[in-house]
Amino acid sequence: MKPIPAKAMQEPTRILLIEDEPSVTAFLCAALERSGYRVEPAHSGAEGIERLASGNFGGVISDIRMPGNVNGADVQSWIQRHRPDMCKRLILISGDTANLETQELLARCGAPFIEKPFRVQHLLSIVEKTFGKP
Repeated sequence: MKPIPAKAMQEPTRILLIEDEPSVTAFLCAALERSGYRVEPAHSGAEGIERLASGNFGGVISDIRMPGNVNGADVQSWIQRHRPDMCKRLILISGDTANLETQELLARCGAPFIEKPFRVQHLLSIVEKTFGKP
């Protein structure tokens, strides 16, 4: 019997998806899972930080503008302070690029950014470049 290569035995890359819009969450989960990633959704910035504090992820995709008192900038800042190993594995998404706060965050943190609306292939290309292939 032939041994299974180590790559084949590895778990798929687990991605934390922080997105408050259910339709966007469903769309992103479907696209990423079809491509071989495992996705764990968080429906708010606060929930995303809770999951980051207690779990390990191959990458994080976070919306910037979310309701509540924790937005994508807060998530990025938390990652920088508490999980610096994740700084290079963060992708930000937003449909509000005209907002000055959004522009400042993107300039400051240097994380890859995807503007809504986007094509699935564009998303997957950035995910693969940032997190690696599943």
